Amino acid sequence: MKIYTRTGDDGSTGLCAGPRVAKDHPRIEACGTLDELNATLGVVRAEPLPDDVDQLLHRIQHELFTVGADLALPGAAAAEMTRIDQSHVHQLERAIDQFEEQLPPLGEFILPGGTRAAAGTHLARTVCRRAERRVVALGEASGAQAAVLPAVRYLNRLGDLLFVLPRVLNLRAQVKDEAWRKDVP
Repeated sequence: MKIYTRTGDDGSTGLCAGPRVAKDHPRIEACGTLDELNATLGVVRAEPLPDDVDQLLHRIQHELFTVGADLALPGAAAAEMTRIDQSHVHQLERAIDQFEEQLPPLGEFILPGGTRAAAGTHLARTVCRRAERRVVALGEASGAQAAVLPAVRYLNRLGDLLFVLPRVLNLRAQVKDEAWRKDVP
């Protein structure tokens, strides 16, 4: 099978079990941003990571493909085929709770940075938040807010996890998080 089909040369792309839509359609924007998030996590995983973090991010990469597949289905098929559910959100919450137990309380804003893995995870968090916004926009544009809610909940919690993980990575590497100081010119 060839990688190029030429069918998208007119600025359209095909949906799973659905029509062709413009490449800037809200559904394609949401799926594309999920792909970007997954690629960003792949860059993070290319760095040396503790086994528990690497295994978690590996699982999340697979789940993000599932979220994207769920969102690629238009209309009523989407609501019936959703595979990411509250159990996935609970898994993320458990991971957040376990990692937060290792951290000192946070009393100030921190700058993204530290180790390369931590900085990359901060970047992944920002892409995750954008993906969440794109999925919300898809729900509004399609009038199917309920159909995208599982993905929104999952991405919301994943964004929380991707805030906690860089702090854990920096702590384990003995690199201090840098606090934001409003007086720095």
